[in-house]
Amino acid sequence: MEENKTQQPGLFEKGGKLGFLHSTVDAFDTFLRVPATVTRKGSHIRDVVDLKRVMIIVVIALIPAALFGMWNVGYQHNLAIGDTAAGFWATFWYGFLKVLPLYIVSYLVGLGIEFTAAQIKGEEVNEGYLVSGFLIPLIVPVDVPLWMLAIATAFAVIFGKEVFGGTGMNFLNPALLARAFLFFSYPSKMSGSDVWIAMRKGETMVDGVTGATPLSHMSDGIAGIQGAGYDWWSLFAGTVPGSVGETSVIAILLGACLLICTGVASWKIMCSSVLGALFVGWLGTAFGATDVPAWYQLLLGGFAFGTVFMATDPVTSAQTECGKWIYGFLVGALCITVRLFNPGYAEGMMLAILLMNTFAPLIDHCVVSVAVSRRNKKLKTA
Repeated sequence: MEENKTQQPGLFEKGGKLGFLHSTVDAFDTFLRVPATVTRKGSHIRDVVDLKRVMIIVVIALIPAALFGMWNVGYQHNLAIGDTAAGFWATFWYGFLKVLPLYIVSYLVGLGIEFTAAQIKGEEVNEGYLVSGFLIPLIVPVDVPLWMLAIATAFAVIFGKEVFGGTGMNFLNPALLARAFLFFSYPSKMSGSDVWIAMRKGETMVDGVTGATPLSHMSDGIAGIQGAGYDWWSLFAGTVPGSVGETSVIAILLGACLLICTGVASWKIMCSSVLGALFVGWLGTAFGATDVPAWYQLLLGGFAFGTVFMATDPVTSAQTECGKWIYGFLVGALCITVRLFNPGYAEGMMLAILLMNTFAPLIDHCVVSVAVSRRNKKLKTA
């Protein structure tokens, strides 16, 4: 008579000897593949599009901005010290070595917290930080101290995601929350005039060269921006000081095309954000608040980057189709409003997106309520 044999769980499976490490091992095991497991009962759908693949597409879309940002870090350094003989690869390599520690700190701290939270809760590791960890180094100055970045990242992950339940439950963009933490906690590292250029210890800038971002000259009008050497082409191409990944509109547009073609990001939010910025920018020039053309605002600061990669976050943005138009328009309008009427902080994109993140559920609620009300009226008159 044969004895019934029960299959023993694997070493890292739940119930196994090291089952408490299941979520950590599973995260690495399924990083580049999809497991063949399906639901045991009820209906289920097997699709090639899942959260992991959506996150990977966003990361791929960010690569052009990241690569150009690394080159621009080296270019701005060479420009500041007066070195015009450095080649392309030497320039890129310098920027790569300056940006790499930012990525290491971002992922080590962020993923460490994500893995720890998953172990404590006994759940699978969420893939959401794959994008947040890639975004954070691109929206901060290249010379930000690493310990500050570590604290900001920890704050964003813990208080921006985990306390609300993790990926998909947060109402604020974690990457922007990290930047906001740095801005309000260490403003000298986020709004100074010479913190945007990476310098080696002992190096100083040559006479006549400043590290001020183009936005810092906006209070002097279009003459101040152009007088500092920033014409429309340099702003569009991205050969200006600024956060690592936010300077090149060309590289950002390449990422935007990928996100729109794959359906990962909403083109409605992008277009409405641009319309909102142009509208308020036109009002500003029409009423004499500034002489900077409205279309110039699209090239300055982090507007393009925020519109494409931040405002379109599917978790923190509006979900209804009409709500996306309203949400995006208000993001662009608020950004330019802050730039025009808040001289103490020229960049308004961060505050605009975070503010609209909090109002996105209200926008969706109002849109749905209006739709239901119209439907009820039609039913009554039918």
